[in-house]
Amino acid sequence: MTKNMGSTDRIIRTIIAIVALYLYFSGIVAGVLGIVLIIVSAIFLLTSLISFCPLYSLFGIKSCKTH
Repeated sequence: MTKNMGSTDRIIRTIIAIVALYLYFSGIVAGVLGIVLIIVSAIFLLTSLISFCPLYSLFGIKSCKTH
């Protein structure tokens, strides 16, 4: 797995995941939408940590600088 996510993309994904988790755990979002937010947040955090997005590789997208 080569990295295909830049630092800006990683920061944005992390912020979105934190906001989604806050919305769920504060009770603002519940039910099926809450479960979907938890799953999406987990995926965003995991892809941010490893700097690799499988969907990006399928579509040939890279948001990181090439050396």
